[in-house]
Amino acid sequence: MTSNKNLSTSSDPSSSFSSPNLRLQSIYGQMSQSTSTSFSAEAVPQAPEDPLFGLMAAYRADTFDKKVDLGIGAYRDNNAKPWVLPVVKKADAILRDDPTLNHEYLPITGLQPFTSAAAKLILGASSPALSEKRTCSIQTISGTGAVHLGALFIKKFYPGSPTVYFSNPTWANHNQIFSNVQIPISTYPYFSKETKGLDFAGMKKAIAEAPNHSVILLHACAHNPTGVDPTQAQWKQLAVLMKQKSHFPFFDCAYQGFASGDLAKDAWAVHYFVEQGFELCIAQSFAKNFGLYGERAGCFHFVTGPGSDSQETIRRIASQLAVLQRSEISNPPAYGARIASTVLNDESLFKEWEANLRTMSGRIIDMRKALRSKLEEMGTPGTWNHITDQIGMFSFTGLSEKQVLELREVAHVYMTKNGRISMAGLNTGNVDYFAKAVDKVVRETSDAKL
Repeated sequence: MTSNKNLSTSSDPSSSFSSPNLRLQSIYGQMSQSTSTSFSAEAVPQAPEDPLFGLMAAYRADTFDKKVDLGIGAYRDNNAKPWVLPVVKKADAILRDDPTLNHEYLPITGLQPFTSAAAKLILGASSPALSEKRTCSIQTISGTGAVHLGALFIKKFYPGSPTVYFSNPTWANHNQIFSNVQIPISTYPYFSKETKGLDFAGMKKAIAEAPNHSVILLHACAHNPTGVDPTQAQWKQLAVLMKQKSHFPFFDCAYQGFASGDLAKDAWAVHYFVEQGFELCIAQSFAKNFGLYGERAGCFHFVTGPGSDSQETIRRIASQLAVLQRSEISNPPAYGARIASTVLNDESLFKEWEANLRTMSGRIIDMRKALRSKLEEMGTPGTWNHITDQIGMFSFTGLSEKQVLELREVAHVYMTKNGRISMAGLNTGNVDYFAKAVDKVVRETSDAKL
């Protein structure tokens, strides 16, 4: 009996199933490890690092005391420091001292005094589009958000399946924004490597050959990344051509007033196209010309063509833009728009802002002259007039990728691989160093074609 009792004890049901339980747990564990996500590497591959922000990180990690940052498109003063515009400081003080200021939501379409002033700035206070009430304006997350909102609208409402044409090259984000909303993209020739200027013949040919009713994205001024703009006579030819083809102009304006120091001059192309009766849209940024990079203040404007139904048309368009905005961000951020609005709607502050713009654009023009002068004094192989012929924040130097990487490795100069430099990164303390570094690499590299 004793032995049977012992046998019964050893046959405890819990122990008899212990081995199968462990096996099941092991199987479940393996299954959970292999199916822990629906987003496998095949479905969601690792994206490459953004080249520009990767360049910024590399610059920050470099401990060399003479390193030069010519990559990022943000203004720097002559001490290579960010510059808060004096007029922005004044506007900020006004806002902080306003007892009625709160942090409530803005309307879906944004701060009305800001959007109204922004429209007058880009279209001109005497624009026929404004007087005829055939425009609408939506506050956006800077210029990027404005381009995105425009792309969404075109994708949803533009008749047919239009292709959007960009300049080659263009701001890299243009490709991503329109591709993300599944609008077909193509390019038109823009920069001539031979002249380091505008390939106007190639540009016109491509626009003429594009299917009727295509969307043509145009940089209003200070083309990014080349710094090359059409002349007013060339803009007029483009307008005639685009009218003939019934193309839709999509202007991207990130540098009004920053390019030349003259707000009206930098918006001339937009003014002209509106005067010619085009239906068009505009993405407008206040990052550069107000130094409000992190505040994301921008505006999207739609201008419909003149006609008896234009006001009814623009009401419908505005209503749908508001619906798109609501589903994207609900309400735009207030602070940057309040800063800009305070300045734009005050005559004294506006004049001071214009002076601040001349300070920034003037310093960049001075750096262009200094760089060209130093390269020509050293007899650096090639021609360098394009440095001063180009305009705005950026210059397409003509340096090859090999030369750019050599500059980074040897001289600790950081610039994008396509040879674009931010002129705002040059100052009286480093322009000589940079010019000598360029001279050295151009002379030493065998593929120099400058």
